[in-house]
Amino acid sequence: MRQENTLWLVVNDTSGGNDTSALVDLLASIAAAGLQCQRTIHFPAEDLPTPQKLNKAEVAMLAIFAGDGTINAAVSGLSGWGGVILVLPGGTMNLLSKGLHGAASASEIIELIGSGKCTAVRPQVIQTSQGIAFAELLAGPGTSWAPVREALRDTNVSQMIETASEAITQTSEAPPLHLIDPKLGRENGYRLLALQPTQNGLHISGYCVESLGDFLRQGAAIVRRRFREGPHDDLGIVAQVTLAAENGGSMGLLLDGQPAGGEGTETFALTQCAVDLLATVPFD
Repeated sequence: MRQENTLWLVVNDTSGGNDTSALVDLLASIAAAGLQCQRTIHFPAEDLPTPQKLNKAEVAMLAIFAGDGTINAAVSGLSGWGGVILVLPGGTMNLLSKGLHGAASASEIIELIGSGKCTAVRPQVIQTSQGIAFAELLAGPGTSWAPVREALRDTNVSQMIETASEAITQTSEAPPLHLIDPKLGRENGYRLLALQPTQNGLHISGYCVESLGDFLRQGAAIVRRRFREGPHDDLGIVAQVTLAAENGGSMGLLLDGQPAGGEGTETFALTQCAVDLLATVPFD
């Protein structure tokens, strides 16, 4: 039988909001809230927990203090698990955490959980041929800037220069994407499309780049994961969408910031998250 006040904690030491002092503070907040952290898992050095391991340990809750990519990997592997998952802001953008908890810090969220001010929800997420995107899906040649972000995070200057050069070439020369069903947006397509799941459908934004300066500015925005600040076309909300790369080219994808290879044509639709997530703000 699960012990309702027990949890396991997953952390990623390389995530943007994660360091030793942050973990110490988080564990103190967990204890102060009357919760018991039975085990801390350091990903990727240690494997992510499976439903079988959590059930064997009779754990009621899995807390994840990491970025959106680690959260994606952890939650995707727990489909059908009977416990609840607590997403905490331990990365750079924390998009899923913001959707579930607003701008609250990890310690503030833990305090709310300890006092019972939370609900279990199963939000809409994006189904793809390559997996699930819980907070954000990016598609198109612009996704080639993702390795630059990794090199920057690792402070690998030579790799950053090399990957940036490759990204400029890929973004400028690879076939653009077109929205073919429903047919939306510009006839010459987009170098980057952003899809966010909402309870009403997929919200789609299209980003255009036409000059070298545009490529560099957009690439830098993708590296910082602040591309939304740039000029874009708001293409509205749809139930599902089919994208196609021009001339049958392949389609780059980022699922919650993590690279995933796409085919020349891909269809994206909403589906319900297959495990309970805790929310501390009103959730429609």
